[in-house]
Amino acid sequence: MANSKLFLTLEDAKEIAAAAEAEAKRNNWPVVIAIVDEGGHLLYLMRLDNTQYGSIEVAIQKARSAIAFRRPTKILEEQVNQGHVRYLSLSGAIPIEGGLPIVLGNQFVGAIGVSGVRSHQDAQIAQAGIDTLNPDSL
Repeated sequence: MANSKLFLTLEDAKEIAAAAEAEAKRNNWPVVIAIVDEGGHLLYLMRLDNTQYGSIEVAIQKARSAIAFRRPTKILEEQVNQGHVRYLSLSGAIPIEGGLPIVLGNQFVGAIGVSGVRSHQDAQIAQAGIDTLNPDSL
C-alpha cells in the first residue's frame, strides 16, 4: 500500500493567512501571522498595519514551536503556569498561546503562529486560519 504525504503549498499558506487576517481585522487586532511548513521553515509572513515589530519573531517562533512539539503552544504555557519550569529549557519551545499545528489526514503538515494581541486572541486568529482549510484541496 502506498503512502501519500500531504504538504502545505504557498497557496495553502496564503489561504490560511487570509482567513486569519479576516478574523484579526474583524476585531481590529494588529497582529503578525506566520505560517511554517512541517520542518518549521517560514512559508508566509504577514504583518498587519500598526503591529509592533517585536511580534514578527514571536509569531514565527510560536509557529515553529507548534510544529516542533506537535501541539498548540497553549499546552506548553499551561505546563509552565502549573510550575513545570523544565519546559522553559526546551530548545525551540515558546510557552505562549497563539501557535497551532496544522494537521491534515493525521499528518502534521505545518503550523501557524500569531502575535500582537493577548495570547488567547492570537490563538483565536490562528484557529480561524486553520478552520478555512479544505482537506480535499491539499
